[in-house]
Formats: sequence, structure tokens, C-alpha cells
Amino acid sequence: MLLLAPALLAVLFPAGDSQDAFQELTSFHGIQISSFFNSTWVQNRGSGWLGDMQIHGWDSDSGTVIFLKPWSKGNFSSDEILEMEELFRVYFLGFVREVREHISDFQMEYPFEIQGIAGCGLQSGGAIVSFFRGALGGLDFLSFKNDSCWPAPEGGTRAQKFCALILQYKGICDTVENLLVKTCPRYLMGVLEAGKADLQKQVKPEAWLSQGPSPGPGHLQLECHISGFHPKPVWVMWMRAEQEQPETQRGDILPNADDTWYLRVTLDVAAEEAAGLSCRVKHSSLGGQDIVLHWGEKGWDSGWK
Repeated sequence: MLLLAPALLAVLFPAGDSQDAFQELTSFHGIQISSFFNSTWVQNRGSGWLGDMQIHGWDSDSGTVIFLKPWSKGNFSSDEILEMEELFRVYFLGFVREVREHISDFQMEYPFEIQGIAGCGLQSGGAIVSFFRGALGGLDFLSFKNDSCWPAPEGGTRAQKFCALILQYKGICDTVENLLVKTCPRYLMGVLEAGKADLQKQVKPEAWLSQGPSPGPGHLQLECHISGFHPKPVWVMWMRAEQEQPETQRGDILPNADDTWYLRVTLDVAAEEAAGLSCRVKHSSLGGQDIVLHWGEKGWDSGWK
């Protein structure tokens, strides 16, 4: 299956498509957040992500995976899914037990939170890279690679002790390594193929201008809104003629409920300098026909479709 990786990438991301789109989608990772409130109350949360698209949740009450997309199972059989769910159930139970038993050894005090991220990524040439990183209270704690545990400098002696504990369980280390270098890449390739129709979807953005809160006397905040686009990578800039305005401020790209995206880009200017400014939008769905909205033109606040 992995020998077909370059061919599958060529289908998903034809020549000329955005390299950013490739980077957004060609990795899969699971996230664990374990909150230890006291000696009897622990909350485990889990999720699975294709790039920055969540495709799995975890029902901690039933110990089952929640599939958020019709294609979230990839090419895994029902038996394989059940096997993975059982593996995760056993893992969460064992993880909580081990942490509780060694709290004094690690000099930890309630409440605290442990975060983990593990997965694999597909590089542009078809090579697979895997990763496993742990954090304590949001700070790097350790990483796992090639059957070895590597304490992070921020983790100090506590991380060193944790790695020493992990390495005592060779069977667990072997299982983790197998999941990272074999199971994860096979799943990633399968889910990319199964979700191809959704991943290739192109939805044109709507764009409109508005005036934001005044940044000060005699100044305006110009806002350019872009919404409803897919895939996520988008280029937006305030312009004067063909000159980019370096003071342009770009917000975070936020998800809409329909799996499209929203972005707000602003520019603070003196009121007398607003005339002649425009907002330019580039997106793969536009076929090279950029959206250009000119500030002050009649109907500028009504949107573009």
C-alpha cells in the first residue's frame, strides 16, 4: 500500500494545487488529554485528526471511537476497529493506574493534566514520518521514537524517571512502535483514499468589507471577511493598486459548521488614506480569478458570491 503513496498524492493534489493544502491533510494524529483532578477523579479525552480536520472522537463512558465522517474508518475492517478500540480501552486504564501509583515518585500534586499526541505524516516524496510526544501541564515532557523514550529538557528529572518507567515495559514499547510505523501509515493511506471526494472538494469563498472599531481619532479599521471556502489554505491581503500593505493583520482561520472556513483580515489606516485600498483574495477554488473588493465602492458591504 505504501508503495502507492506518490500515486495517491498525485490524485489528491494534482500539479498546480496549493502545497499548503498538501501539508494540511497528509498527516494523521491522535490527541490524548488526561486530567487528574484528585485521587479518584480522572477524565480522559481523545480525538483523531486528519491534518487539522477532526474525524474521530472518543466516548470515555463506553470506551468506543466516535466516527465523525462517513469515511473515518478508512479501509480498516470492523474486526480491526474493534481490536483498536480494545487496545485504547486497555491503554487508558493502564495509563491512569500507572500514573496514580507513581505520583509520589514523580513528585506530582493534584490537580494536573497530561497531554499526548501521536501519529504519522506523509511527506511530498511519499516517505512516512512518525511522532509521539507527551506534555505535562502544556510543557514538553518526553518523546518516543525507535523503541526509545527521550525526556525533554523542560521535563527535568521527572521526565527522566517517567522514561525509565516506560522502558521497563518492552511489550508496550513494541506495540507503540508498531502502531506508529505500520498501523498509522496504513490507516492514513486508507483514509485519504476513502475521503478523497471530501478532501478534493472546492468551495468558492464569499467576501465582504466592513468597518471595525476605530483604532483612534482620525483612523479607520478596515475589515475584509472571507467565509465558506474549502480547502483551508487561502491568501488575503489589503492592497493599494498592486502593492501589498505590510500592516495587514490576519486573524485565525476558523471553522464553520459546514466544514468550510472563515477568515477576517484587517488594516488600520488614517481616514484620508482609505480611498484606493482594496482587499484581494486568492483561493484554489477561484481558478486564478481573484476576488478584489475596493473600499468605498457602492455596495462594498453587501458581499461577493
